[in-house]
Amino acid sequence: MDAFDIRILAALQRDGRASNQQLAEAVFLSPSQCSRRRTVLENNGTIRGYYAGLDPSALGLTVTALIQVTLASHNPNTSRDFKALVERVPAIQEAYAVTGDADYVLKVNVANLKALSALLGEVLLPHPSVAHVRSSVVLDTLKSGVELPLDALEQS
Repeated sequence: MDAFDIRILAALQRDGRASNQQLAEAVFLSPSQCSRRRTVLENNGTIRGYYAGLDPSALGLTVTALIQVTLASHNPNTSRDFKALVERVPAIQEAYAVTGDADYVLKVNVANLKALSALLGEVLLPHPSVAHVRSSVVLDTLKSGVELPLDALEQS
């Protein structure tokens, strides 16, 4: 990956809807060179996709919570079952296997506290793979984004 690829990635993080012509102008390449490089970045998995960033509050999803989950046991079946649960619950936006007291941390977006209570009490806690949950409601979002720090790559 060279400086042109990094500039392409940075420009696409700022505006994933940029046309190839706009992108080429922004990174100082011809449109054909820019298109070839973008295709390589897509094909090798560096660019995973293009998305519309939606505002949860504007859609009525006014509560964001972080949920720490401890599994009932630590074996491949329990982990597999929990992963399947996470994949089928749309309110779970992000899920991370973590070190520390919990096994997983989930980020969820729900309509209200009643919906959060239902998610905890009717979906997560009754699941056989789950032993314990601890939730924290997000009061304010100080920073949220999907842009990765590419400045370190430029120095490599």
